[in-house]
Amino acid sequence: MTEKEKMLAGKLYNGFDPELVAERIRARELCHAIGALSPRAPEAERAELLVQLFGRHTDAYITPPFFCDYGRNIQLGRNVYFNFNCVILDGAPVKIGDNVMFGPAVQIYTASHPLKAEERRSGLEFGKAIVIGNDVWLGGGVIVCPGVTIGNNSVIGAGSIVVRDIPANVSAAGNPCRILRELEQ
Repeated sequence: MTEKEKMLAGKLYNGFDPELVAERIRARELCHAIGALSPRAPEAERAELLVQLFGRHTDAYITPPFFCDYGRNIQLGRNVYFNFNCVILDGAPVKIGDNVMFGPAVQIYTASHPLKAEERRSGLEFGKAIVIGNDVWLGGGVIVCPGVTIGNNSVIGAGSIVVRDIPANVSAAGNPCRILRELEQ
């Protein structure tokens, strides 16, 4: 397996593999280009940069700055909104549903590292996929940790750190994030 294949399969991989380094540089250049666009730039110009970053057409609205590792490992539904300063570490797949809102400074981390110091020193890392359902709202400063799924229609309060799955139709908040109440739909 190539290092990229290992990465996408959730296995330990070398993040300094030249192919992966080149892909991260490409994504950073595209994120920079998106951030450098004038707010009055034609929508077609912004849309083309998003196609290059994500590898497919999207109607997502991204308020720069926005940062990601690869871009092409992020699957966006319809009508997704990113407020200022969002980060997605997409070494593993990130699936985002329709009508999802990200507050400012939301961070999505698929990246992880071995727990044993000896293994960490080797430089190897791995990732766990993240799934965010439809109609989810993540408040400002939310951090979503590797391997988490957030169910449809749920709301995550500002500043929360989500370390385990959150079911559909709930309001949750805190560190660690806990269910506060069920939401009527």
